[in-house]
Amino acid sequence: MSDAIDQVKTTLLDLQDRICGALESADGGARFREDEWTRDGGGGGRTRVLEGGAVFEQGGVNFSHVYGDQLPPSATKARPELAGRDFQALGVSLVIHPENPHVPTSHANVRYFEASREGEDPVWWFGGGFDLTPYYPVTEDVVHWHQVAHDVCWPYGETVHDDYKQWCDEYFFNRHRNECRGVGGLFFDDLNEWGFERCFSFWKAVGNGYLDAYLPIVERRKGEKWTEAQREFQLYRRGRYVEFNLVYDRGTLFGLQSGGRTESILMSLPPRVAFRYDWRPEPGTPEAELTDYFLVPRNWLAVG
Repeated sequence: MSDAIDQVKTTLLDLQDRICGALESADGGARFREDEWTRDGGGGGRTRVLEGGAVFEQGGVNFSHVYGDQLPPSATKARPELAGRDFQALGVSLVIHPENPHVPTSHANVRYFEASREGEDPVWWFGGGFDLTPYYPVTEDVVHWHQVAHDVCWPYGETVHDDYKQWCDEYFFNRHRNECRGVGGLFFDDLNEWGFERCFSFWKAVGNGYLDAYLPIVERRKGEKWTEAQREFQLYRRGRYVEFNLVYDRGTLFGLQSGGRTESILMSLPPRVAFRYDWRPEPGTPEAELTDYFLVPRNWLAVG
């Protein structure tokens, strides 16, 4: 195993431990259970799932390290020159679905790929980011989320935040609905142009930034009262989350195409969801404000 793979793996396992510990503390009720698994084609991982918590209805924080002799189509679609190479893929991916409709769903992912061929230098890259999917958003929370994202990026260049924020807005977009999945955050992929050490440093900062961005929002909103009508709206909006993950998400497609563990890959789906035919919220309501205002990409750091 290369030194790079060793460094990345150690970092990811530590990140998984720290995130799980912090989320358990925020929940105050449930704990993550762990399943270790192996992949027939090479590698494996450890899946951690929390269910029925005081705050989090379901959450998963997964580590995986898989390898094989050929990259799956989802990884070579944008880079066909890599087809047929050996690969190693490592990552931590998480999705947290709170029960309270006032607490947003959150997602984060940090990943590393190496693709190699005998007689050639390995091709490597980092990817990742974090994004927020609220149901009853509060401007203070959304601004905070984007401020953390900005602060993570700032030491690495003046345009990094704006570039990766735009990438996030464009990536987490349900094209068949013509709407964003949430209020965005950061998304990047194929990052290698800064050299390994600088890319690695930025990638670690993104992973560490997730808790700084999410936990203050959880603490502010987890005690708010909610109604059954608000809960029904949350379940309806979760349907859009499911649509994106099953239709567009590259991580889901990579996991399934590479022979990953299906239960771990699909832990991103919420435990309860509702689909309602052609339902539309009443104009001027908080439910309408979600799509009319909050799900429209904007410069949140200029709001307020």
